Amino acid sequence: MQTAVDTRAEAARLDASLQPIDWAEPDPRATAFRFEAPSGILAAWSIGDPVNPRVVLVPGATGSKEDFLLLAPPLVEAGYFVQAYDLAGQYESAAAGPSRTTGRWDYDLYLADFIAFLEAGGPAHVLGYSFAGIVAQLALVERPELFLSLTLLTAPPLTGNVFRGIKIIGPLARFATAHLGAGLMLWGIQTNKNAVDERRLAFVRARLEVTRRESVDDIISLMMATPDVTAAVAAAGIPILVATGQHDLWPVRLHAEYADRIGAELAVYRTGHSPCETTPNQLALDMITTFRRAEQLA
Repeated sequence: MQTAVDTRAEAARLDASLQPIDWAEPDPRATAFRFEAPSGILAAWSIGDPVNPRVVLVPGATGSKEDFLLLAPPLVEAGYFVQAYDLAGQYESAAAGPSRTTGRWDYDLYLADFIAFLEAGGPAHVLGYSFAGIVAQLALVERPELFLSLTLLTAPPLTGNVFRGIKIIGPLARFATAHLGAGLMLWGIQTNKNAVDERRLAFVRARLEVTRRESVDDIISLMMATPDVTAAVAAAGIPILVATGQHDLWPVRLHAEYADRIGAELAVYRTGHSPCETTPNQLALDMITTFRRAEQLA
């Protein structure tokens, strides 16, 4: 398998030349489908040849599978079969959940969905974006045979209340409720504090109109009580990539320290919390390098 982008300079050039896209418009090569998960029906898509090695991309809070529209193509061109799905309670999976047991979107719900999706298609190279990086690590510890490699994309590099490490507002994290924290995050998205282009902003605002606010509150609550599985992740024995932006919510120093604790490679890009949107070709290049390491170990 050969990647169409095989040098750092070429990947950086492609990222610098990215133009605004319609994020609501699916890739014409993608196949949309509905997945019957433990929490309900999840919206998903696949792109590429199913006979190729599988890659599963999972978005975070307030996100969706569309966040990977620019990341999937270079992975497919390198010879991989790519799938992504919306988390329960989010965007086109808004009707899924909450848990019948707790009445909340809890770790058990997200973990059960994650494992079920992996089981349905077999072992995969997995990317967990932000909150999904936490769930991916829990899934790796519980079902390591389902993982070929793991990429943690701007995932919280802390356990417990992960918001304590966020730049500037970290010291205030212990005083905020989950509902307040979710409200601040949603306000920042709605008012474009991420400074995205108009087409991206229109899409994320439309996405938030259908995303269940209660699910966002519950995810923020979960991130305030993140389980510590660091040692088990480090012992999993698969290649791991920690990928982040220079201007991520959490300082690069914390990502570097976490990568060291779990034995992962570290990749840092000249961007913020969303390298899959802003530096997708560079991210894909590093992911493919991680995939190849896993394939050599197999």
